[in-house]
Amino acid sequence: MQEQIITELKKIDSLIRDVNYNVSMASVLEKAYYISQGEAAPVFPVLSEDNSTLLTSVKEEKIATNLSGFYALECGVTFLCNQSGQTPVAWFEKIVANTLDSNTALLLDRFANATWKAAQPFRDLKRITRPTFTVANFLPQDEIIKDQVQIKNAASKLLASMQDVTHSSTEVQMKKIRGLMQSKNFALEMAEAMHKGYYTSQQQTPPVFLLPRDDTAVTKKSAAEQKVATNVAGFYALECGLSYFATTKNVLPSYMLRSIINDSISKDDKMLLLRFANATWKAGQPFRGLNRIEKENFVPFYFLDETEIEKDMVQIKAAAQKLLNDLR
Repeated sequence: MQEQIITELKKIDSLIRDVNYNVSMASVLEKAYYISQGEAAPVFPVLSEDNSTLLTSVKEEKIATNLSGFYALECGVTFLCNQSGQTPVAWFEKIVANTLDSNTALLLDRFANATWKAAQPFRDLKRITRPTFTVANFLPQDEIIKDQVQIKNAASKLLASMQDVTHSSTEVQMKKIRGLMQSKNFALEMAEAMHKGYYTSQQQTPPVFLLPRDDTAVTKKSAAEQKVATNVAGFYALECGLSYFATTKNVLPSYMLRSIINDSISKDDKMLLLRFANATWKAGQPFRGLNRIEKENFVPFYFLDETEIEKDMVQIKAAAQKLLNDLR
């Protein structure tokens, strides 16, 4: 069984670093979204033929790049709160104090890896071909530590920002987190804290986060590549979920894919996958424009309505169907 699991994970590993496969997956996922909304899907661009470009803010990209760990933490902790009945602050305190059990630490590591992956194609699609863009089971220890640092730094910043609700109910604390998540000012604060924390963990002096010229500077991006990045998040959510289940349940990715497609997946496993999907979706939003974090559906999973949750399930199922076909 273990050998077969590794074989399937290696196949998935090769696919997540394949640019053409990511383009194909993004096209499938975009089509699935439009069909679920009762609309006709637009023609998906061909990278080699589409020369259109977008101008993006250098400042907003720097902020977006450093927020992935925040969204990983939020989605991971909302799942833990649901499972345990404990408050977000209680979990943040455990993270900062290094008192998590190994299974919980592994789960949060995987959320961090998922949101990091979702951010990479927005920066440049070629980044998905790098050796560190790999199934989490194959990550070297130094990369795992980087993910752990991101989670801990985000928890530390959130904990400091939630002192006024430390002893409040989960509902009150979630409302506080919602307000922070939708604040551009807090996004900047969190991004800068994560930036400094990363360099400090590497025993390096943090460079200045934002330069004066960044306020007005723009960079040119391929519109087709940005479209791929926007639509491929569900694939990375699925991959991270599959690798997590392979580690914790010793179950074949192909078995989990079939259970997703035929709706036999357990409720807990389904809810975990949905949180991975929500986390990777969130990680991409500030790259598309920081104002998108102010939208009413950019909230902790705790507040998501069934309509929004169903959108995530559509993405997971469509990605599962394509991936299963390509694993055979």
